[in-house]
Order: sequence, then structure tokens, then C-alpha cells
Amino acid sequence: MSLQICILTPDRIFLNRQAEEIIVPTNTGQMGVLTNHAPIITALDIGVMSIRLENKEWVSIALMGGFALVKQNQVTVLVNSAESKETINSTEAEQAFLEAKEQLEKALGQKEKVEANFAFKRARARYQLVN
Repeated sequence: MSLQICILTPDRIFLNRQAEEIIVPTNTGQMGVLTNHAPIITALDIGVMSIRLENKEWVSIALMGGFALVKQNQVTVLVNSAESKETINSTEAEQAFLEAKEQLEKALGQKEKVEANFAFKRARARYQLVN
């Protein structure tokens, strides 16, 4: 038995396939899901989702925050956006990560820190995906 994984963004179905295991970035840390997992709804943080396919290969996807519903071996992931490794230029991702890190360190006010932290998390997820 396997999991049916469906990742939905506001404009399309990003991924819809079978998998053996997933690991998602939640607001409280990483959460693994195997077959027959207890039903749960969880908020997702910006980060990398790992999917172990039926052929034992791991696939990673950058998620930009959202929610996941696990119920009866079906995992529905609703996210603001998602990116695969193939769509990201590694040089640009590294540069964006370093710039976002620098901006986060320079941020002064509360609003500036929140915005810089959000940009940093997005850049870090994309950078982790390609490395």
C-alpha cells in the first residue's frame, strides 16, 4: 500500500502521484508520513518537502508555505507555490540566498525583520533544493 500525494498551488496541480513516504516542513519542525498515518491537518512552513517514490528514489520540492491534510493514505498539500529542482538555476539560487541572508542581518525594524526573514526562508528553501 502507498500514499497518494497531491500538491496543489493556486493555479495548478503541481504533483499527483504515488509515494511510499513523505517528509514535510511544518511550523513546528519536520513531519514524516508513512502509509496508514493518523488523520491530521498541519500548517506548512517554507522549506523542502522530500518524497520517497515507490522505486525508493527521493524527490525534493520547495514549498512556500501552506497546509497539508493526511487522511486514509491520501496526502493533500495546499501551498502558495512549489518549485522542483529542474526549474531553479543553482547560481541564481545561491546568490539570492546570500543576498537574503545579508538583508536579514541588516534588518532593523520589526516590519523589516519579518519581511527579510520571509525572503530568507524562500531563498534558503530554493538553495537547499539545488544543493
